[in-house]
Amino acid sequence: MRILYIHQYFASRKGRTGTRSYEFGRYLVARGHEVTMITSGVDNAEFPCRPKQISCEYQVDGIRVLSVNGGYNDPHMGTALGGWKRLYKFCQFAHVATKVGERQAPPNVVFATHTPLTVGVVGMALSHHFGVPFVFEVRDLWPEALVNVGAMRNPVSIWLMRKIAHYIYRAADHIVALSPGMEQGILDSGVEPEKVTMIPNASDLDLFKPGLDGSASRERLGLGGRFAAVYFGAMGLANGLEYVVEAGRILAEKKADDIVLVLHGSGGKRADLEALVRKYALKNVVFSDLVADKGEVARLVAGCDVCLTIYRAAKEQTWSPNKMFDALAAGKPVLINVGGWLGETIEKNECGLCLDPNRPEALADALVKLSQDRDLCRRMGRNARVLAERQFDRAVLAGQLEEVLLEATQRDLVRAE
Repeated sequence: MRILYIHQYFASRKGRTGTRSYEFGRYLVARGHEVTMITSGVDNAEFPCRPKQISCEYQVDGIRVLSVNGGYNDPHMGTALGGWKRLYKFCQFAHVATKVGERQAPPNVVFATHTPLTVGVVGMALSHHFGVPFVFEVRDLWPEALVNVGAMRNPVSIWLMRKIAHYIYRAADHIVALSPGMEQGILDSGVEPEKVTMIPNASDLDLFKPGLDGSASRERLGLGGRFAAVYFGAMGLANGLEYVVEAGRILAEKKADDIVLVLHGSGGKRADLEALVRKYALKNVVFSDLVADKGEVARLVAGCDVCLTIYRAAKEQTWSPNKMFDALAAGKPVLINVGGWLGETIEKNECGLCLDPNRPEALADALVKLSQDRDLCRRMGRNARVLAERQFDRAVLAGQLEEVLLEATQRDLVRAE
């Protein structure tokens, strides 16, 4: 197959964001397929697009990367932008990516991965231009996810985004959903079940693994011999990391000085979180800046005892966060404040604890419990790695995506005959 793959936030392991598209892309290349990736080259240290050029071309592990001059590449940066500015950037990328895509050799299939939702418009346009199938990957339900965390309140905007989402769903030949909740949300919009396949996020079993040396990260952050819990990822409104800071305040009040919380990443709420830590005069919350590549993130995780998967409290839990799956691969217990399939998966497999998202006391209590019972902590960590290998092996999940893309092209050939 010749696959035209659109992902605004594409990054390899040398980047700072999720690598699902990179891992799936190189798997497809290894299977003999041609993959052309269209991504944003704006503020992209790995695949920059030179000024005044519409696109620049790169190669990474057999993937042909077209870095275009529109939008932005780092989703963490987007959390610091206002709603209208983000929308402008989304539309800018969609416009330029479509122009660049139309200049490419005809593919057999167009595959667009969302977020943002506007990449679906690119996928639709290029599918129509080349007369080939369009497969759409949903990494988050928009506008529902934005409404649930209070990031979108304007009824007109909500109505319009919902209309756009449903239009893209109907136009797609097949849809990939990253969680059962996302799959159900798509089905609730009227899409027929046979048109949707659930392929969750995967665990990076090679990069994140037990036994890595994390001592340098511990030393860099001054963790000493304290029991360390790490959050790594975006620091935006949806992440609700005030929950972690409040847990730190509670631990300080309890004089639990042997526990430290590490917040690694960036985003629009980081400055507010740092201000809150200063307000409480906390010594048990440490901020870690973005590092050079994902390998360094893996060593940071290796240097900590447990991992945190935290979101702002919401009515619906449909997320499929990279950070949780990489924590499993690292063999670390996961403390998660999200119910639904994520929390159930963690508790059912005894690889962590699911916490009340409205009670930071629950996080503080869980940390005290695990810090005092290291055997339980190690047992949960072993269970986490077993779960990652059994259920979230990236090679297996990439193979499932390959089947979806092949079936879409085969159905198209049958229709043509």
